[in-house]
Formats: sequence, C-alpha cells, structure tokens
Amino acid sequence: MESWRNFKQFIKAHQLLSAGDSLLVAVSGGQDSVALLHFLCELRKELELHLEVAHLQHGMRGEEARQDGRFVGELAHELGLPFHLAEVSVPEIRGKAGKGNLEALAREARYRFFAETAAARGLGKVATAHTLDDQAETVVMRFLRGSGMKGLGGMAPLTVLDSIGGAPCKLTVIRPLLETSKAEIINYLMVKNQTFRLDRTNGDIALLRNWVRLDLLPKIQERFGSGLDKRLAQQAELMRGEDALLDELAQRRVREISIALGLSRDGLLAEPIAMQRRLLRLWIEAARRNLRGLDFVHIDELLRLIQDGPPQGRLAIPGGWELARQYDRLTLVRRSPLAKRPCYAYDFTAGSTLAIAGAGWEVRSEFVEPPLARMPAQSTEALFDVAGLTGPLTVRNFRNGDFIQPLGMTGHKKIKDLFIEHKLPLSRRAMLPLLVLGSEVLWVPGCGRSEHAKVTAATASILRLKLVEMNC
Repeated sequence: MESWRNFKQFIKAHQLLSAGDSLLVAVSGGQDSVALLHFLCELRKELELHLEVAHLQHGMRGEEARQDGRFVGELAHELGLPFHLAEVSVPEIRGKAGKGNLEALAREARYRFFAETAAARGLGKVATAHTLDDQAETVVMRFLRGSGMKGLGGMAPLTVLDSIGGAPCKLTVIRPLLETSKAEIINYLMVKNQTFRLDRTNGDIALLRNWVRLDLLPKIQERFGSGLDKRLAQQAELMRGEDALLDELAQRRVREISIALGLSRDGLLAEPIAMQRRLLRLWIEAARRNLRGLDFVHIDELLRLIQDGPPQGRLAIPGGWELARQYDRLTLVRRSPLAKRPCYAYDFTAGSTLAIAGAGWEVRSEFVEPPLARMPAQSTEALFDVAGLTGPLTVRNFRNGDFIQPLGMTGHKKIKDLFIEHKLPLSRRAMLPLLVLGSEVLWVPGCGRSEHAKVTAATASILRLKLVEMNC
C-alpha cells in the first residue's frame, strides 16, 4: 500500500526510529491517531519496537469524551498494548489561572501527561499523529499570526521539548505521519476495515484551526489548484533548514560576543539587524529556557534600548526578566519588584581587616613606614597619611548626595558623577564599599581617592588599604 511505503520512507529519511525503540503512542481515537497506531504495530516486529498507548480526556465533552477513552482502551487491548488513561479539566485549569486559550491549555495538559507517562514507564519517545494536512494548517495559521522563519517552519518530524508551560521536562516527540495526507489515512483505514471516533468539535469554525481547514484552505485551493498542502509542507521544510543554518551561525556569533556575565553591546550592534534579532532571541532563550510571550515587538523595543537608550537603562521582558544595559555590557536579570536597595555601614579601625559578607568585599589595611618600596599599582589600593585621619572612620556603601574632593583638585565632585565617568554598573555601585571620614568620602575603590590626608614627603606613617573580592 502506497501510504504504508511512504510512512516507512519518511521514518527512515528523518531517522525517527531505531531498532529496539520504546514508544508512547498518543491516540485520541480519531482517524489519524488510530492509523498511526496500526502503522506502528505493522512496523513493530521489523524494528522490535515496544509500544504503549496514551489517551488524555480534557474534561470538555462529557460522556462523548469518555466513550473515546473506552474505544482507545479496547483498541489497545485488542493489539496487546499497555494503555494509559488520564482525565483533566482544562476549563477548570483556565478558571484557576484566570486566563489562557483553551486549545493551548489542552495542548499543554496533553504533553505534560505524555512526558510524565513516558518518564514513569521508561519510554524514550512519544509519537503523535500530525499529518500533512495538519502541517499545512499550522503554516497558514502562523503566517496569519505574523510568525518569523522559525514559526513558518511548521512542525518538525522530530522535536525535543525541554519545557512544557514553563516547567522543565525532557520529551522527544516524533511525527511519523507528517507527509501522509488525511485522504491516504482514510483509504488505509477502509482497507483495514478499522473504525475510529469522530469529534464533533472539529466542525466548529469558531476555533481558528477548524476555520482554516474547513473554510480558508478550500477557498485558496480553488484558486491555486490541488497539491496546496504538499507545497506548504515543502515550504515549511525549506524554512526549517534555513532557520537551522542561521541558528548555527548565530550560536557561534553569540559565543564570540559574549563577555563576563553578559553580551557585548558593540559586538551585537556590529551585526546586520536581522542577525541582531536572532542573536537576542537565542541569548534570551538560553537564559529563560523558552521564548514564551516574546514577540517581534519585544525584540524591537530591546534593540531600541540597546542602540539609543540610556547608558544604564533597563527594560522588562515577559517571564519576569529584565534586560539591563550597563554601558557596553548587556545582561539578563530576573525582575525583583520588591527588592530594596541594600544599605550598610561599619565602624572601621585603621590597621584592621573588615569583611562585608553581604556585599562580597573585604577591606584590608595595614600601617607602613615610609619610604615605600612601591606605589599602588591599581585603583583598588590606596595610601593615606595617618596624621590626616583625625576622626572616626566608616566603611559604607553609596548614599545619594555623597561627594569627594578628588586628588589634585580644589573643588568637589558628586560620587554619582564619578561612577558615571568610570562606567560603573548600577549593581556594583550599590554594593561598593566607600571609606568615609565624617561626611567626606576619602576613597572610592576603582574610581579614585580624596585630596584629604594625601601622602607627602613629610608623612611619618602611612595607612595602606586594599579592597579584595571575597570568594563565595
């Protein structure tokens, strides 16, 4: 039979099955899934497959849905296969969540059930009965919704899901019927004299997929002729191939422009705009584990911030994250609307070591006698004339209004301006320890020290300080 040969060739071409594979077959009771189960049973002996059947009732069609479940259970029994049945209430799930598309919630519930069952039974893959017609419908729906290249690639013959509804999982999904039409399936079932169940909701054109299948696609086919489903499927395959190639190039480029804990702004903006969008999506997906809720408009807004926004701007993205621009560094951070700016202050004794565990820093100090063998090699060290430190010392973090008289200057400068000059990220500003005498800042590690208590030829004793990052 032609459909049987096409089925085997498709599996071989896309390496969907290997000898000895264990499969959970998703069977709704409709014509497509019933045909899939029979196809796999015919292949079972040849490839030594272990098959089990899964059916989920969504709690939306009452007794009719329960009859579907009984039908699938009886079919599994006739074929000598283990059967797994579960029931959820998708309307109840949406009621508790307060939002959500019923079709999308039903799909999430279905795949969550498949993932849990496959994991519990030690089954390596889940087979679903998506057909050539389903592929055509999917491509058209995604085009109408404004999908990019990835969306227009439709469904892949093999997909590895690492999350369902935002929850992590590991599920390999294969679609062996993706090049088999519904007409071929109906003919196959007629030859086998195999019955199947009909879902009355499949005729409800209020649902988008049904409207595309029953109303839109037939009208397009009238104008463009037969074979529309195959042409759309071929277009999807081309899109998937080109998208995979571009993703590979983008992954390589993401690694090249990655810097400590983030991404180089200059490196990103050096790319063409199409690659910028792809790089951002890949980078965000790696951090969030998914791109749920992230649309073209979000990527566009992020690029505006990156290119023309303030040097230390932030922008929220769906999923509880923010993209933070810190001069030439881009970082992704989880949004914490209730988080408060930390505040600390410690009395400091010259010559001692102070550990500030909450900030992750340690201030070390010691007395040394002149002349010095060397001057500080970096701005995380500073020297002060002990005779000029006439008063209690404090180590604390930044306060609004803080100022300093920079070394060699007669006037004062706001610490905030000093931070900006040195392009210090906001997160680092908040926790950086400052050495303070009274109300005057003496030392801003990494940015500069005060004119006050500077070391001169007349200095008799020197206090040497060093800021060290603690190993957590």
